[in-house]
Amino acid sequence: GALAIRRQGIYFAMITLALAQMMFFFFIQAPFTHGEDGLHGVPRGELFGVFDLADNHTLYYVVFAIFVAAFALIRRVVHSPFGQVLKAIRENEPRAISLGYHTDAYKLVAFVLSAGLAGLAGATKTLVFQLASLGDASWHMSGEVILMTLLGGVGTLLGPLVGSGLVIGLQHQLAQSALGDWVSVILGAIFVVCVLSFRSGIIGECQRWIARRQQREEK
Repeated sequence: GALAIRRQGIYFAMITLALAQMMFFFFIQAPFTHGEDGLHGVPRGELFGVFDLADNHTLYYVVFAIFVAAFALIRRVVHSPFGQVLKAIRENEPRAISLGYHTDAYKLVAFVLSAGLAGLAGATKTLVFQLASLGDASWHMSGEVILMTLLGGVGTLLGPLVGSGLVIGLQHQLAQSALGDWVSVILGAIFVVCVLSFRSGIIGECQRWIARRQQREEK
């Protein structure tokens, strides 16, 4: 993060992608990851010595509680003074600097929070499937996350939830159909249509439609 935040735009994306690829090749060579075989049969164990995570129903509620807690944390951060500064940096970083904010520190904290939540999601997925595969560390996973966010709506809280639900649901349904080999092509086509038709994403467009309707009613 300390390296990546020194650049913006496409250069920021290139640096993060390069670092991700470095970690990917490290995981291939590292003995504790078992290389391309990944980690199989990861034990679920117990939570606080009380909840047996081997039971699927118990695990479901534990994962749901983790999701709610993570979403509440994100919502709190976004609506906090810290989150307002991040919005100001996003809109006009030179102005935020002129107001006396140390923007690099704010961006680094946001980067660390994002990485921590991503790690929490990966750890939860490993518990559910009892598997940690090398594919989870590839750039394809990062691409899927970006697709989910753009499809649902960048800059919204519900957007990534809607986008992830649609992408995962489509992947699951298409994999069981005759179009199983065309999953990536279909998702790519959906992404192109989304970018061309509604750049704000599904939730973003819904919010804009509601705002326009309210303005017409006020007039």
